Amino acid sequence: MKMLSTKEKREKVDSIIEQLWKHGYLTLSRKYGKYLPAPTPVGNYDVDAIAKYKKKIAIGITLTDEELNDPNLITKLIILTKSRPKQSGNKVTLFVGVPYNSIIKANLLLASLDDETRSHIKLVTLQDENESPELGELSRG
Repeated sequence: MKMLSTKEKREKVDSIIEQLWKHGYLTLSRKYGKYLPAPTPVGNYDVDAIAKYKKKIAIGITLTDEELNDPNLITKLIILTKSRPKQSGNKVTLFVGVPYNSIIKANLLLASLDDETRSHIKLVTLQDENESPELGELSRG
């Protein structure tokens, strides 16, 4: 099991933050940030980012290929999607960032969830830490 360096973890969190921004969310808290506080755990689970768009709240988490094999991951996803912010009664949207080469495994995992839970999860691919954006586009093109 490969341990990620702090730099690699920060890059993964940066990538999930970028996805939240693309969907119009403003970051309220994030791990490895200079100016924003780290998010508090949600239901005893660490999260990488919390963001807000109007009255909607989103939670961002990043997963490694090893974490996708964790049997407790389903429970974590269900608990995070069922969490409700104190300010509003709305359910949260969970942005789940996974490595590009693990997207099929992540989709299969999400397929095992009920429709209600799955409707609150947005699966996004993360930039592979071993390739630059330019090389990534060429190798997939």
